[in-house]
Amino acid sequence: MTATPATQAPASSGPAASSDAYAPTDRTVPTRSRDRARYDRETVHSILDQAYICHLGFIRDGAPVVLPTLFARVGEALYIHGSTGSRPLLAAGKSDPGLAVCVTVTHVDALVLARSAFHHSLNYRSVVAHGIAYEVTDEAERRTALDALVDSAVPGRSADVRPASARELAATAVIRLDLTEVSAKLRNGPVNDDAEDLDLPYWAGLVPVAPAYGTPVPDAHLAPGTELPGYLTAL
Repeated sequence: MTATPATQAPASSGPAASSDAYAPTDRTVPTRSRDRARYDRETVHSILDQAYICHLGFIRDGAPVVLPTLFARVGEALYIHGSTGSRPLLAAGKSDPGLAVCVTVTHVDALVLARSAFHHSLNYRSVVAHGIAYEVTDEAERRTALDALVDSAVPGRSADVRPASARELAATAVIRLDLTEVSAKLRNGPVNDDAEDLDLPYWAGLVPVAPAYGTPVPDAHLAPGTELPGYLTAL
């Protein structure tokens, strides 16, 4: 899927970018392979904008919980949505000042197959963001967030569907995590075998991994004459 730039965030959606990079913190500096860490906004935003599934981590009843869920970036904020009965979204609305969360996004670009089991690895791109998630209550910001969530999976889709009704909007909760404590980590390179293993008779190299989209399957109740939208053929 081709990434599209995030739309401009509303004024209430968090701090504006003050520089080209996020400031490293104790939680965003890795303990291993520090050379793979990146803090520039261009890298972080690119990784986020090419994904639509994140893993949301938080503490519930004293135990860590991690949930896969849809997300979208709008400016310097991540938006996550769910049912108004969702526990983490309820907690974000009831907690003061909000819900402490960790959000992660990962792309796998290649399997790195080495001659030794020890040096097998992945080429990947990932982002980890820490902070306090807040419930979004402003209707205009909620609609902006929900449009962004639809477009994060299929760019252009939000303009080609019926908008959420007032009842549907009331049944949907949205939380926002401002991007302040965030970092990226990447590996993009060849096999890293030990010199003494290079002559071993085992295949070694990279196996590229990329998302694939099949031919869209029309709904059984599709209105006659409805053509496939261009944004789907572009996938």
